Formats: sequence, C-alpha cells, structure tokens
Amino acid sequence: MSQSVPDWLGKALHNPGPGHAGLAVAQLADETLLGKGGFSLSSAAFTDGGALDPSFTADEEDSVAPPLEWTAPPTGAMEVALIVEDPHAPGDKPFCHWLVWGMPGQKGQILEGEVPLRVGKNSFGNSEWLLPDPPTGAEPHDYVFQLFALDLPLTLMPGASREDLVEAMKGHVTAVSLLTGTYAREEGGDYDWDAEDED
Repeated sequence: MSQSVPDWLGKALHNPGPGHAGLAVAQLADETLLGKGGFSLSSAAFTDGGALDPSFTADEEDSVAPPLEWTAPPTGAMEVALIVEDPHAPGDKPFCHWLVWGMPGQKGQILEGEVPLRVGKNSFGNSEWLLPDPPTGAEPHDYVFQLFALDLPLTLMPGASREDLVEAMKGHVTAVSLLTGTYAREEGGDYDWDAEDED
C-alpha cells in the first residue's frame, strides 16, 4: 500500500503499519475529530490494544461479536456508525469485519452477540460480524473498531457495502473514536483470503 498513516492516526494506534493507512478513519476523519467532545468507545470484554477473547473469534463454536459502549457524541450528532477492519490482512486494503449504522446519535451500546438492525456486507459479502480468523502462526492482527458520529441520518438500506457506507459518511463526520482489539490464531482452519468480496 503506497499511502502512509497520517501522524495523528499513528499516535492513536498501538502498532501502526502500512495497512492502517487504508482504514476508513484515515479517509473520513482528522485529528480535530478524534475523541472530540470526549467521545470515546470501549468494551467490557477487552482493553484498547488488548487481545480479543476466543469467544469472539473463529476459534470457538457459537462465537459472537463483542460488547461495545460509547459516550455521548458532540451536540448535533444525528447518528452513530461503526466500521471494524483488520489492517494486517493480506491484500491492498483492510479486511472488513463489521459495518453497522442507524444507531442513535447519543450515548449507547451494542450488547454481546446483539444483531443490530442495519448491518452492511463484510469482506466475505455477508451482513454479519465476520469472526476474526488470522492465519495460523501469524503475528497478532489488529481489529480496529472505528466509531463515527454523524450530523445526519443515513438512508442506506441493510446490506450496503463498505464503499457505500464510507461514501455516505464523507463530509458528515463530527467526531470519531477508536478501539483496537488484537488476535493471534493458534490452530484450526484459516480463512480462504482469496474469497474476499471485491465489492
């Protein structure tokens, strides 16, 4: 990937590398929007930069998405949207694990295993939490949870693509918060990375 990680974003990440330059937040935000108004994202299941429990990954049966909660965004926010990406995946762009939007522009949460009403297509073309499953023996992958406060409600229908969501949010982000979970896969069947949906 030829582009580089913006300085402000690199400072907000624990282990920035070239792949992080492709994150949605690098396209949609800047240093003035990061944590604006105290806007913050957290999880009861992992700390920022900490490891994801296998119960949220492909290494355990009946795995689900982790719980998330966030503080109130700045005044004027109409909606909150979430994009989760793995910048360490092979290829020229991050692997998209989750797209969620249509959440109220206020303090909120996603419960463990909850299925939000508006979910877009992950990199496998499915509208769901794509379980982290990095190659066996690889260094830990980052899963960057990017939460955006928006100044308008999005009109996208469920099943929209990452590109659709990013395009709809351009120029409308009023604040952003980041939370990174990591995971190293120890054994079992890896992803067929070539199956990535190109949409």
